[in-house]
Amino acid sequence: MHEDLHEWISFDDPDEHRTWVFDATFLRSNYTCIYGCGCKGILDQPTPELEQGCCSYGAHFVDAEDVATVDGFVARLGPEHMQFHADLLDNGYTMAGELGDDGEPTVVSRLVDDACIFLNRPGFEGGVGCALHIAADAAGERPLDWKPQVCWQVPLRLEHSEDESGHVTSRLREWKRRDWGEGGADFSWWCTETPDAFVGGAPYYVSARDEIVELVGSHIYDLMVAVFERPISVPVAHPALRATEPD
Repeated sequence: MHEDLHEWISFDDPDEHRTWVFDATFLRSNYTCIYGCGCKGILDQPTPELEQGCCSYGAHFVDAEDVATVDGFVARLGPEHMQFHADLLDNGYTMAGELGDDGEPTVVSRLVDDACIFLNRPGFEGGVGCALHIAADAAGERPLDWKPQVCWQVPLRLEHSEDESGHVTSRLREWKRRDWGEGGADFSWWCTETPDAFVGGAPYYVSARDEIVELVGSHIYDLMVAVFERPISVPVAHPALRATEPD
């Protein structure tokens, strides 16, 4: 059996000229984010003690709208939520990144002490982790509404392609090393490649419902779930879990 074998399901959108394709193997697995619970980070050596998760290189904003969304919530951050709040007020939170496809610099969250400015480090009284996430929780709101898009989407990735007739194919899949660009090859560990993070108490399409609905809409989500839960289905185990099975 191929080591990266995945099962995919697809169906046509009932309202648009679009076909939806879903990585059923990943979405039906028990993957869960293990930030702060053994996540080894994305540096070139395992560094669980740093508790940086995916935040070592800052967040790459999708577009100006993505930045504007975060702007609105940054104004609600206080020093009780954010370790580097004073730095934020003095210097802002963005910097120019590498050139994008349009030849213009991308926008990235600024780094402080070798990680994202929003990342509270171990020992901070207000809590370790993303300051935006912590503040959203404190306000009783969804962290995904406060964060840059990449920060709440990973390890989900939604891609769109269009054929010569204008028909769109939208594919929701597992985020791979390659999706980080050339730097992804240098990660000593990536969370969907080993069994470490496949310890959730529910299928990922259930635990990540809010994120998936945000990406595809509630109606398409419900149609996807109906296919996943059909009684004759025999799921293919995720490759990270098959690697641990006896021969």
